[in-house]
Formats: sequence, C-alpha cells, structure tokens
Amino acid sequence: MSYGEPIALRQMELEQAAPAVEVDVCGSRPRAEAEFIERLKRGEAAAFEELVAERSSEIYGLLFRLTENGEEARDLTQETFLRAFQSIGRFRGEADLRTWIYRIAINQARNRWRWWRRRRRDSTISLESTHGQTNQTVASRLAESSNNPEQQTLAHERELVLRSALHKVGRAYRETVILRDIEGFTYEEIATTLGISVGTVKSRLARGRQELRQKLEGSL
Repeated sequence: MSYGEPIALRQMELEQAAPAVEVDVCGSRPRAEAEFIERLKRGEAAAFEELVAERSSEIYGLLFRLTENGEEARDLTQETFLRAFQSIGRFRGEADLRTWIYRIAINQARNRWRWWRRRRRDSTISLESTHGQTNQTVASRLAESSNNPEQQTLAHERELVLRSALHKVGRAYRETVILRDIEGFTYEEIATTLGISVGTVKSRLARGRQELRQKLEGSL
C-alpha cells in the first residue's frame, strides 16, 4: 500500500449514490437543512442539541488528529460548538453547515496552537494521549480489522507510528491531508474550509503526502 495515496476517497461515490432530496425555494440546499439552520438561528436549544449530537464525534476526531491530545481536543470541541452558537446568526450559507463547523474547529485549533507557541511550550505530545471511543485515527482507516490478537497488536503499533508521523507533518499540510484523506472532503470543500484556493489545496496536499511518506520511510 502506498501511504502517499488517498486514505479515504469515497466522497464522490457517496454523492453519486445519494438519492434526490427536496431543496429550498432557492434551490441552493436541501429543504431540511435550510429549516434546521433557521431553527439554529432562532436559538432553539433542541436544534443545538441535535447539532452537537450529530457532529461532536467527528469534530472531536478532527481536533484530536490536529492536536494529538485528548484533553485539548475535548476542550476545543466545546469551544467550537460554543463559537458556533454565538456565530450562527452570521451564517450566510456560502458553505454548507458541515463545512462551516469544520472551519470553526480548525480556527480554534490554530488559535490554541498560537497560544502555546507564544508561551514556548514544547510541541511534542505523548503518543499515549488518550482518545475518545468515537475517534478514528489515520491508522484505523489503514489497518485491516482482525480478531487475531497478533494482528491487533501489529495494527496498534502501526497506529502509533502513523499518528506520530502525521503529527510531524507541517501544520498547514497536515490540515489538508486530514480533510482530504481522512474526512473525505472535496478540493472545493477544503478550499472553503481553509479559506484558500483549490490550487493551493492541491499543492498542500501533494506536499503533505510527500512529507508523510518521508516520515514513514523505514517505520512500517
């Protein structure tokens, strides 16, 4: 298996297989999503509970992969949804709700990274950092599932190596690799989430995959 190739690239197939859905009067988004956004904007507590229940696991997983620290990821997940609650009134629908939430999460991770950097904290994170039951790492996408204890041990060792290698990739490149190869975002969705052009997305993705290959050489 080539670790420079996409780890999870099923977004296009899923979009093609999806059934037709009812859209709002402007034809820009599914009616159900448009109505849900309006409920959020009205400040309905039940709507925010639904949003957290639906998205918190994947947002935590994203933040854990970005920080390699379970406690940090939990704190940032809470901050992400708090910021979403505070900012939903300014949501204009240029991107879909999922992309908007991911953008907030990544910005929160960047802010925390800058905060630690200003305080000159050692950026090395223990590989033994705990992670939530719903978190899915790079290795869990690559490793084949098996009930064989020996295979499970090897898969766990591979996970540690891959997590370590991914965390050594440059931050901007790591964000792009995670969004594309793990989260399955399209190039356009990544561009919207990170506020960059599609060309820059492709450039960062190529560089990130190259760095990941180099970090993994001789390790697996």
